[in-house]
Amino acid sequence: MFDWNSEKGKKLAERLRKEEVIWLTTLRADGTPLPTPVWFLWEGKTILIYTQPGSLKVRNIARNPKAALNLNCDEAGGSVAIFTGELTFEKDESRALNNPAYLQKYRQGISDIQMTPESFSNDFSLALRFHPSRVRSWE
Repeated sequence: MFDWNSEKGKKLAERLRKEEVIWLTTLRADGTPLPTPVWFLWEGKTILIYTQPGSLKVRNIARNPKAALNLNCDEAGGSVAIFTGELTFEKDESRALNNPAYLQKYRQGISDIQMTPESFSNDFSLALRFHPSRVRSWE
C-alpha cells in the first residue's frame, strides 16, 4: 500500500488538499473510458465528489464502480498521480452546502460559474466517494 507518511506521500497529500481539479475516468457501457474533470475533496483516505444525478458518469458508475482519478501533471509530464479504485454512491452524505471544507475550497469557483452554494448543492446533489485501492505517482 502507498506510504502517506513518506516524503512522496506527504507531497501528494498536499497536492490533494490544494489542487482544484482531478480527472475522474469511468467506463461507458461499451468499455470506452470517459475522463471528466471534477471538483473533489480529499478526506485522508477517500475522495468526495459531488455530481449531477443524471450525468453520464453516474450511469457508468451504476454499471461498473471501478474508476481512476488523475491529477494534472506538470508541463514536462512529471508530477504524475494516478489513483485506481471504486466509487460508491453516498446517499447519507451531507450536501455541499452543509460541507464547510468543500465550501471553503470551492466557494470562489461556485461563484465563478454564477451559482450560489444553494444552487450548486441543488444541481450537484449526488455525493460520490472514491475508495482508492492503488496509488501510482512519480516526479
